[in-house]
Amino acid sequence: MSLLWRNKQLRIGLAPDRIYVSGQKAVELPVNDGTWHAAVEALEPLLKGMKGEVSVVLADQFVRYTLLPWNETLKSAEQWNALASHRFTTLHGPKAGEWQINVAETAPMGPRLACAVDRSMIQRLAEMFVKANVRLASVQPFLVAAFNRIRKTVGNGSCWIVVEEPSRLTLSLIQRGQWVAIRTRRADKSWRNVLPEMLERESAFLGLSTPVTRVIVCAQGEFNTEMYDAWRTEALAYGALALTAE
Repeated sequence: MSLLWRNKQLRIGLAPDRIYVSGQKAVELPVNDGTWHAAVEALEPLLKGMKGEVSVVLADQFVRYTLLPWNETLKSAEQWNALASHRFTTLHGPKAGEWQINVAETAPMGPRLACAVDRSMIQRLAEMFVKANVRLASVQPFLVAAFNRIRKTVGNGSCWIVVEEPSRLTLSLIQRGQWVAIRTRRADKSWRNVLPEMLERESAFLGLSTPVTRVIVCAQGEFNTEMYDAWRTEALAYGALALTAE
């Protein structure tokens, strides 16, 4: 199978249940344990015949997130990464030592988004791409890719970002252009019906003085924005977003 994405960088989205490839139909994966191993190993035969550069987007289920408050004493990326490593170790214990951690700047003087993925996954991807003679340009978490896509429309405004993945939601709050919270929740097929109540509970937990009524949903499958009269709801297709370059 030859996949040449002319004049553009090829993008691949890895999720527990499928693999997305630019310009191709998504590849459904057999039922598995939901970890990254099945998706990464299923990618290897798809790399044959690819050319040029490839950017990989990882499902949020393969990523751990935390927010780091702004700290004016931190002057370098190394210092921010050290803080992120300390925070993940505090939250998750010694296993954080097995993760590759990166920090994304979300606002010039605001909280920063720290992301951690299994270092063994990154190493395995690198090995596969070298073997296939394909350049791995970047590996990016889905939430980061989603934010980069919408950041210009959000600007200094406020919104919820809701990302749907199998059996779970990632809920992120941006307020006045700065990240305030990231939470994950288990979800069944009825989550669309209870989303307003879910966001209201999160708002109460965070003690928001003013409700945030703009909601951007990255959904798998159809999403009817007209269900939510009290909210300014926008819907983006998960697969399309994973494959859209910033």
